Amino acid sequence: MPNTTSQAAPTGAAAPALSAWNLINIELETRFTLTPTGRIEREADPDRSPGPLMFLAGCDGGALVQFSHELEDDLVAELKALSVDEPPLSGPGQVPVHIEQYLDLLGAFGPLQNHLGLSFHLPHRSHAQVSAPLIASGTAEGDHLQATLTREGMPPALVEMGFRDAGDLWAPWCLALQDGQIASLAFAARLGGGGAELGLATLPAFRGLGLAAAATAGWSALPSLADRTLFYSTATSNLASQRVVTKLGLKFIGPTWAISRA
Repeated sequence: MPNTTSQAAPTGAAAPALSAWNLINIELETRFTLTPTGRIEREADPDRSPGPLMFLAGCDGGALVQFSHELEDDLVAELKALSVDEPPLSGPGQVPVHIEQYLDLLGAFGPLQNHLGLSFHLPHRSHAQVSAPLIASGTAEGDHLQATLTREGMPPALVEMGFRDAGDLWAPWCLALQDGQIASLAFAARLGGGGAELGLATLPAFRGLGLAAAATAGWSALPSLADRTLFYSTATSNLASQRVVTKLGLKFIGPTWAISRA
């Protein structure tokens, strides 16, 4: 399939809407660090996580496929030949017609995981019905909070969720507060290629209050993201995350599949 490079949407009321095909191309370059030949080198997260062996993103304009730099050219050619037959995959329940063959061909890499995802476009300055006090990186209040967390350590509830220290707040970020406590965190899980992908976490004690949507909306309005195309991605099994999508009224782009080592 073609690997079309698209530019981030310009900001402002007169900005033209990006097609779904443009969006999935931008998302590819947002989610992954690519080699000069366009192969996937790794995830574009601060942890430099390993990338998938194969990534497929669908939309009503077609299916976009890319492969790890680890794969031999002959194997890539065989996988590409199959992927040419993939129809447009625009429904959340659609599955690639050759998914079993992809898994068989990649079986030499050992046990595999097939991550099924849903991708949404997050407009700048999205609106949340629930308002909450917000603190954002790049502000005096945000700098003060980060210094405090660096000095005193992260609250135990955040440590339990994997936020070990202040460095795990991946900028740019926006936090929603409840009763003076950090309740929901929206942060840049991926940055690159003119786009940014949201990472979102809400502490168990504050779930169901609409604070995740409030943090997401605040993140979408950050000045440092104004020239990037924003994405909200979630697993098909994450119903709580999908409720945030509904609350914000986000536009569905298409399903994604990432085949990785288990």
